[in-house]
Amino acid sequence: MHSFTSIVVHCVWTTKNRDAILNPELRHRLCRYIGGIARENKMKALAIGGTADHIHTLISLPATLSIAKAAQLLKGNSSKWINDTFPKLHLFQWQEGYGAFSIGVSGIEATVAIQNQDEHHRTRSFREEFKAMLRTYGFDFDERMLD
Repeated sequence: MHSFTSIVVHCVWTTKNRDAILNPELRHRLCRYIGGIARENKMKALAIGGTADHIHTLISLPATLSIAKAAQLLKGNSSKWINDTFPKLHLFQWQEGYGAFSIGVSGIEATVAIQNQDEHHRTRSFREEFKAMLRTYGFDFDERMLD
């Protein structure tokens, strides 16, 4: 018998110091590049979006890939690509850490809205959004952990 898994994860990470340096053109190219990283590593990118200071991905993971390894691949390879492709950003870094939240099949459609982050963040800051996600998933956290 074959193995069948459904591992869908909403991952979120920010630029170092939450610097607002991901302009719209860069974000567009970056989202496509992250999709390619996912594909090359047997992940399925269901949605990718972001704003000037953070990225959201909705990815389906193969059974053989841990969430930590997936985040390392997506963040590490995209950071290197930004450094290599944009000379003015040769010191670019992502913030250490990430958020990863499991999404059931019934929640995929609603989560795909991460592609419209600019509109979404007109009414809610990243910090407010991330705190709400942590509360929804039952995390007990100190707000200093978010800096």
